Amino acid sequence: ANNSIVYLYGFSTMLESKMINFNKIIKRQVNEDVLISTVFIHDGVIGTSQKSKISPHMKELLDLPINFYVLTPDLKARGINVSNIYNGIKSIEYEDLVDILAKSYRIVSWM
Repeated sequence: ANNSIVYLYGFSTMLESKMINFNKIIKRQVNEDVLISTVFIHDGVIGTSQKSKISPHMKELLDLPINFYVLTPDLKARGINVSNIYNGIKSIEYEDLVDILAKSYRIVSWM
């Protein structure tokens, strides 16, 4: 769809200033009926595990009606167990990422 956006989020979700700005943009787009997917990659996987403390901004983001993904190789590289990620976040491989990006109208890197 030409109103779909995939965000590649590469900052640790523990960095409040980055999450605050990201959430503002996402909320506005949700209100405009943009179809949003967020893929947590690189350090963006930090804070996606139920074993770590969830930031209030991450909790706020996860409550929004958008698709969330986390890149499995990036979880593994940081010692995060895939089985511990938050409900609502789907673990994906590189091949899945390629499929998601191919179907999206716009891709935005947030790193």
